[in-house]
Amino acid sequence: MYVLVVGLLTTISIHAQNFKKLDSILKVATNEIYSNPDNVIKAGEMVVVQSGDNVDYKIKGYKLISDAYSAKRDYEKSVEYLIKSSELLPLSNDKLLKINIINKTGIQYHQLKVYDKSIQYLDQAEQLIAEYPYKDSIHMELGKNYVVRGFIYKEKLSCAIAITYIDRGIAELMKIKDKSESATKMSIAIYNKGNCYLLMNNNKLALQNFEQAATIAREVNAKSLEAFALKGSAKVFTLEGKNTEAIVALNKALDLSSDVDDLILDQEIYRGLAENYLALNQLDKFKIYQLKFLATQKLIKNTERISVSESIGDKELEFKVKKAELSTKFYYLLLVLLLFLILIVLFFYAIIKRKRKEIETIKSQIYLLQNQKSKEA
Repeated sequence: MYVLVVGLLTTISIHAQNFKKLDSILKVATNEIYSNPDNVIKAGEMVVVQSGDNVDYKIKGYKLISDAYSAKRDYEKSVEYLIKSSELLPLSNDKLLKINIINKTGIQYHQLKVYDKSIQYLDQAEQLIAEYPYKDSIHMELGKNYVVRGFIYKEKLSCAIAITYIDRGIAELMKIKDKSESATKMSIAIYNKGNCYLLMNNNKLALQNFEQAATIAREVNAKSLEAFALKGSAKVFTLEGKNTEAIVALNKALDLSSDVDDLILDQEIYRGLAENYLALNQLDKFKIYQLKFLATQKLIKNTERISVSESIGDKELEFKVKKAELSTKFYYLLLVLLLFLILIVLFFYAIIKRKRKEIETIKSQIYLLQNQKSKEA
């Protein structure tokens, strides 16, 4: 008995140490999503493998990979891993984790520009958040929920409404005690708020928000977010005719983007540099960055075309696999039906044979009785 108890306690201790290690990996990797998404993908894969039979950690691992692919703008891959985490969700009893995944699904649909579907999932997540008893644990999820609603309302309604929701989201994110957890979300929210002010022709507030977003991103080494914020500041400088200041900001952004591998970001930086060098009549530099802009634009189109082609290829392969599966099922069904018919035929044959035998027996008995009566007569 003593040996069994010691063995059980040892097993529990090993599992606890493993889960503590996985928690550490998840926390570190989450903070690196916008600075080194490739490493985050590897970390997520490690969590999935080491989670064993623990469904919650497996879901967290898949979700981490999905977030990293989102940061790389590879939404197809992001959806693939989000689906994997969603498929395991019914096996989890962690209500906060369910809120997290449903919220993430709403965010994913926003990134894919399927706004109605996004709102549907955000509403579902908000309902679960309202029912969750531990209110200090849901500031992050509620903050993200409001911020993404703001992004959608910016596209569908107006920037004034969008800013209201983004501010609600920021207010929730500011309630989180560990600022390193909320920093990247804050930077994204404030950057998009800056874009709203830019659309509303309020350059002063736009610049303030871009500079604040860059500062927050810099503090957590979120290079792509800092580069986007610098690009935003450069846009304000360009509109105000401060071309030299715009070029300084864009060159800082370009330096940061070299470690990020974001073609959309690179394209926007090259476009901005070309525009500002042209405004300063520095035609040699204008040509350099205009060519880089066009080359990157072409690369993005080729990547999209390949992605669509691969998607079509995947669908064709999926169709072929399903067709083969259906054919196999059809032949199995046909074989079962055939065997069933044979069994029915054999069954009725056996019954008929038995009945014939019974009839023959009855005939023989009648014949014997008739002979016996004739002898008695």
